[in-house]
Amino acid sequence: MDEYRTPIDARIDSPAREGLTGTAPASLYLPLRDPEQVTKPPDGRPMDVQPVWRTDFPIDWPQDAYVERRDFMKFMVLTSAAFVVGQFWIAGQNWWRRRRGAPEMLRVASLSEIAVGSVRAFTYPTVHDPCLLIRPAPDVLLAYNQKCTHLSCAVVPRVDEGLIRCPCHDGVFDLTSGRPIAGPPRRPLVRILLHVRGDEVYATGVEERTT
Repeated sequence: MDEYRTPIDARIDSPAREGLTGTAPASLYLPLRDPEQVTKPPDGRPMDVQPVWRTDFPIDWPQDAYVERRDFMKFMVLTSAAFVVGQFWIAGQNWWRRRRGAPEMLRVASLSEIAVGSVRAFTYPTVHDPCLLIRPAPDVLLAYNQKCTHLSCAVVPRVDEGLIRCPCHDGVFDLTSGRPIAGPPRRPLVRILLHVRGDEVYATGVEERTT
C-alpha cells in the first residue's frame, strides 16, 4: 500500500519506528505559515479581486514589505540602466574625439566626493601628466596641470589664499586663472578643460596658453 494512503497512526507507530517516541516522518505534516505573514484584506475578499489601489497602498506588513522590495528592484533597474547609458555616452564621445585627434574624456570624480575648498589629484591625458582638480566654491571647478611652467616642479594650491605656489623657486600663480603673478614663471599653468554631467566631473581636453 502507498505510504501516503496508510493511516497516520500506522505510520507513526510502525515497527520500523518502534522506540522513537514523539517522532514522525518529515512529510507527515504540512508547514504552517506565520499568521503575521499572511495578507488579510479588511473586507475578507481574495487579493486577486481587490482594487489596484489596495496593492499600491497596503495596510499590513507582508504586503507592505512586498511593495518595498518591488520599489527597490525598480530603483536598481533604473540605476543600472542610467549607468549603462552613461558608459555608452562616454564611449561615443571618445570615439568621436579620437577621430578628431582630441584627448579622450576621463572621469575625474563625483561632485559629492569633492568638498568645497578641497583639491583632488588625477592624471590627464596620460598617466604621466599629474593634474589638480580644485573646488574653491560650490559652483566653481578648476583644473590645471601640476607642473610649474618654469622648471616643471609640482605646484601646491593655497585655496584659502586664492593662489597656487611653486615651492622650488617661489613662483606664484593666480588660482582662478592660472596666470603667473610672482617669481620666475612667465607662462600660465596648463589648464584642463572640464565637463560636468549630472554628478560626474570629466576631463575633456588640455589648453596650453602663452599669456
